[in-house]
Amino acid sequence: MHLHDATRSVALPHDDAGLRAAVSAARRSHDEGGIPIGAALLDADGVVLGDGHNQRVQRKSMLRHAEIDCLEEVGRRSTFAGTTLYSTLMPCYMCAGAVIQFGIPRVVVGESRTFRGARDLLVRHGVELIDVDDPVCVSLLGAFVAAHPAVWSEDTGSG
Repeated sequence: MHLHDATRSVALPHDDAGLRAAVSAARRSHDEGGIPIGAALLDADGVVLGDGHNQRVQRKSMLRHAEIDCLEEVGRRSTFAGTTLYSTLMPCYMCAGAVIQFGIPRVVVGESRTFRGARDLLVRHGVELIDVDDPVCVSLLGAFVAAHPAVWSEDTGSG
C-alpha cells in the first residue's frame, strides 16, 4: 500500500490487511448483485471487529452503505478509540457522519477517484484520513459504474 493523500498520519502495519478485508466485503456485495463497496473496522492491534458491504440493492435500502453495514455488524461499543475504519471508497456524508458521531479516529480509503465523498467533513472534524488510491478498488467500482450508471447515480444521490 502506498499513501496517496494523508492527513497527519502514516500507514500502520495492519493497514493492508484492513483494506483487503474491505475489498473482500466489496466482492461479496458484487457476488450478491450489489454495489461493490466494502468496509471493515479494526482495533488498534489489527483485529477485525466487523465488516460489511453495500446492500442498498440487495435489501432495497436507502441507508445500507458499506460503512453503516459494517458498524451494524460491530454492534454497540462503549468506545471506538484506537479503531480504524477501512472502506474501499471515500465515505459519503451519511457514513462520515457516523464516523464523526461515534468518534472513529482514523479512516483508510481505497479510492476517491470514483466518488470524492465527504473528505473535507472528515478532515474538518479531526479524523485521520488516508486515501491509498488502490488500483483494485478503482477497478472494482469503476467496472460497476460503467455497467450500471443508473444504480450508481441513485446510490450517490446524483440522479
